[in-house]
Amino acid sequence: MQSRMANYCPADKANIRRTPLGALTKSIMDIVVASLALLVLSPLFVLIAILVATNGGSVLYRHPRVGKNGKMFNCLKFSTMIMGATECLEEYLSYHPDARDEWESSRKLTFDPRTTAIGRLLRRTSLDELPQLFNVLAGDMSLVGPRPVTQPELAYYGDKADLYRSVRPGITGLWQVSGRNDVSYDQRVALDARYVREQSFWRDVAILLRTPRVVLARTGAH
Repeated sequence: MQSRMANYCPADKANIRRTPLGALTKSIMDIVVASLALLVLSPLFVLIAILVATNGGSVLYRHPRVGKNGKMFNCLKFSTMIMGATECLEEYLSYHPDARDEWESSRKLTFDPRTTAIGRLLRRTSLDELPQLFNVLAGDMSLVGPRPVTQPELAYYGDKADLYRSVRPGITGLWQVSGRNDVSYDQRVALDARYVREQSFWRDVAILLRTPRVVLARTGAH
């Protein structure tokens, strides 16, 4: 897919580097907020783990994603899919051409036959992404940043791939508070690129403050 957005100019690199103080401030915020969130939400973690375990299989889902400087890491989520999900998806897409078109254009499905009942609830409320707080503490992710993508998905970023790889991906970000799945993939790429070019501590704070409202409203969640 070729992006219809403005091309990335290498000269922008001079404008997207955080100062050492800015980078340190972001890292401290990540560690402090993620630690407090894990402490406060620990009872919820236990409850969700029990509910997910009733469907069989692993409680946590680990999926390789592209991190800063192109380093791959295992992005954590609560498992939301049935066992044999890959085979289920291929069979479903073979019988539903419209769903295949949706999948190929956005890598998302409005109706995903692979998800369990509890998994659909977790996805609609974004609770499936809570384990990524451990990714933040491990230094693979940040609280705020571009949404982590797979290696094949990075091709959709075209000449903006370097922008994506210049920062740690985030649990939330400009895309997540700007419509999520209700925007096209081209728009998602443009929003991620805009975040990297305009990143600052206060922008991160603003995005974090907007995130709960967006999650509760389930904007773009499916």
